[in-house]
Amino acid sequence: MESQSVFLNISVYVAFISLGLAFLAALFRLIKGPDITDRLIVLDLTASSLIGLVIMVIITSGETVYLNVALITALVMFMGNIAFARYLKKTLKR
Repeated sequence: MESQSVFLNISVYVAFISLGLAFLAALFRLIKGPDITDRLIVLDLTASSLIGLVIMVIITSGETVYLNVALITALVMFMGNIAFARYLKKTLKR
């Protein structure tokens, strides 16, 4: 039983480090991005990384109240993607 707990702790720390590095790399690309569409895709990646980090916090702390933060972030990013797709549809018709 103890080895499973150690494995879970190591896995959580590796996930924290991986998601943190992905978040930082995405922020770098967001600043350097050549086009608005690239920046929007990177915003989705940063939101996904943020959701992953929040889920890792939920796993480590056991507080499920943070799940609301992850859900709201996912919904806002989904609505943003829909709005951007409609904008692209209107601009590409012309």
